[in-house]
Amino acid sequence: MKIIYGPKGTGKTKAIIDCANTALDQAKGHIIFITDTKRYAFDLKYQIRFLDVTGFDVQGADRLRGFIKGIVAANGDNEYIFIDGIARIAKAELNELGDIFSAMEMLEKEYGVKFVVTCSASKEDLPEFVAKYVD
Repeated sequence: MKIIYGPKGTGKTKAIIDCANTALDQAKGHIIFITDTKRYAFDLKYQIRFLDVTGFDVQGADRLRGFIKGIVAANGDNEYIFIDGIARIAKAELNELGDIFSAMEMLEKEYGVKFVVTCSASKEDLPEFVAKYVD
């Protein structure tokens, strides 16, 4: 799992979009990009599956976790899942998302899916379950 972190306005969204577009060059499977706005849909290469969660009612940590698990369950060819603004999407504080990060860790091990996630926090404010993925 890769974490892109920093305070609001530090370029995390641009970084995750660049990362997704770069991943397309070496990926053998599908790439999914999850966010809560259509704003960046055209910044991603067209081969990347763009999901704006606003139409899927995934508010809350449990619903977001289920949504992510459903994406993995629906297609064994998914290789990368990029999530821009995980706490914002879940409408929760980052330190309340331990179950989602545990689920993503399990999905990586069991299904080989690679996650890249943006978190709006400085390095010292990241919860331990997130900080362990920071280089």
